[in-house]
Amino acid sequence: MAVPKHKVSKARRNTRHSANSVAVMPTLVECPKCHELKKPHTVCKKCGTYKGEVVIENKENKK
Repeated sequence: MAVPKHKVSKARRNTRHSANSVAVMPTLVECPKCHELKKPHTVCKKCGTYKGEVVIENKENKK
């Protein structure tokens, strides 16, 4: 079994692990009602609708 001869520092270990992670832009879709960008399968923050139904009452919805 392989045994390391020297201690691997936290900085060296974390640098090795961080090489595999990449910042990814989140996927966004257009809201069918207000045409604002939102995350898929979530309630629209602007109009408060989800799958065509009003889930959250906003000030804009009451007008």
